[in-house]
Amino acid sequence: MKEQINNRRQFLQRAALSGIASVSLPAILKAAPSAKLPKITLNSSDIILFQGDSITDAGRKKTDMDANDASALGGGYAHLAAAELLYKYPSKNLSIYNKGISGNKVYQLAERWEADCLAIKPTVLSILVGVNDFWHTLVNGYQGTLETYTNDYKALLKRTLTALPDVKLIIGEPYALKGVKAVDDKWFPAFDGYRQAAKDIAAEFNAVFIPYQSIYEKAMKSAPASYWTIDGVHPTVAGTQLMADAWMQTVKG
Repeated sequence: MKEQINNRRQFLQRAALSGIASVSLPAILKAAPSAKLPKITLNSSDIILFQGDSITDAGRKKTDMDANDASALGGGYAHLAAAELLYKYPSKNLSIYNKGISGNKVYQLAERWEADCLAIKPTVLSILVGVNDFWHTLVNGYQGTLETYTNDYKALLKRTLTALPDVKLIIGEPYALKGVKAVDDKWFPAFDGYRQAAKDIAAEFNAVFIPYQSIYEKAMKSAPASYWTIDGVHPTVAGTQLMADAWMQTVKG
């Protein structure tokens, strides 16, 4: 925490000299590519499901199964987005779930997809997955490749659309900010392939794509990477709000 505060203080001192600190977060988000993409129109009684790894999980209580339950939604961007959705659209009778699980790769989503997705019958499905598909090749001996990630992801979406042909898809870009603890030079350029794969898959399956990498990079004009992420991957409180705001730009009432 002290290191983060010092980094923040040093960055602001440098930014004050260059004028960078004058860049506001609303302006950053307004300029982000996600703000220019088509939006999903929310309908009455929509069922919204957030899926993914630890970034989505965010410490949710997995024994709590009800929609719109604070503990079941965790402490991350899914919770903040759900709170804003329920606040903005009280008449729509939305049901919002979070089924992210820390450490998951695409094949692990597939293993639990029947219970944690298809049985819920979402009308809007948001997926953020991919960082572990690469990260665990560096630290946990995972043998998957970029081709594994791509093929597994496409198979998962085909399975989903077969069961839920009308579901509206939102795909988040896996991201990593170099120079913050876990993320170093070993990540690049290999990890960029996973980012591009997610973008290509979103286009192929007509999903709204959230370009989290560029969103974070734009946010770094107002504060350093350590302000937005704890370890280069998991968001801080500020990063969590950044992601929730970006997610909210993908939908409209």
